[in-house]
Amino acid sequence: MTASASGGRSGGVQSIERAFGLLETMAEHGGTMGVSQLAAESGLPLPTIHRLVRTLVDLGYMHQDPSRQYVLGPKLIKLGESAARMLSTQARPHLARLVDELGESANMAMLDGDRIVYVAQAPSRHSMRMFTEVGRRVLPHCTAVGKAILAEMPAEQVRDLLQRTGMPRYTDHTVTDPQEFARQLELTATTGYAMDDGEQELGVRCVAVSVPDAPARLAISISGPVGRMTEDLIERAAPLLAQIGRELSADLR
Repeated sequence: MTASASGGRSGGVQSIERAFGLLETMAEHGGTMGVSQLAAESGLPLPTIHRLVRTLVDLGYMHQDPSRQYVLGPKLIKLGESAARMLSTQARPHLARLVDELGESANMAMLDGDRIVYVAQAPSRHSMRMFTEVGRRVLPHCTAVGKAILAEMPAEQVRDLLQRTGMPRYTDHTVTDPQEFARQLELTATTGYAMDDGEQELGVRCVAVSVPDAPARLAISISGPVGRMTEDLIERAAPLLAQIGRELSADLR
């Protein structure tokens, strides 16, 4: 969480830091949490949690469901859509450079709740190319961008996310075993990049890296037909993706 019971950042407004910290904590836990869980995760006393939650409910940024759990409110959608448009604008030159140097379609995606949402794309100039619609939402376990993002998260959070979403099979290559998936995330953390080898769609191969120190959980990738996404291209793409990820991160600060 952004701000704990020990206090906010120097010069900041503590109540605002704490309120946004609660929203971020809920987003990281699937968007639904109870007061006791919020208190345990944030370290804030229950009276403070109740006061902040009541304010956020009044403003429309949270609401309470029939089970008395708190859920992220629809008013956040407007903020998210505006932020996503800004992210897309800032990312597009970086993605275009990937296309120029590697020839395949480039994407940027973010973790939104329990799903991956594509927020920017630069298409390949090949007549046969991969196209992922901006705004498309997919589960993270079968995409390279999802694996790159999950590899940066604590193992407990990843397990909780996968329990909520399940690991449905989309192709014969989709990883549906949690232990095998955990091994793939360990490999991603070691190599610095993630792979999707026909796991979301047959005949499509994708390589992705997370964007370090970004304001959200972001990843960038290139994808193309298996016949063009050779091992040689992957070896060239991984370090370039990492470099452009760092440059994009600097632009987003």
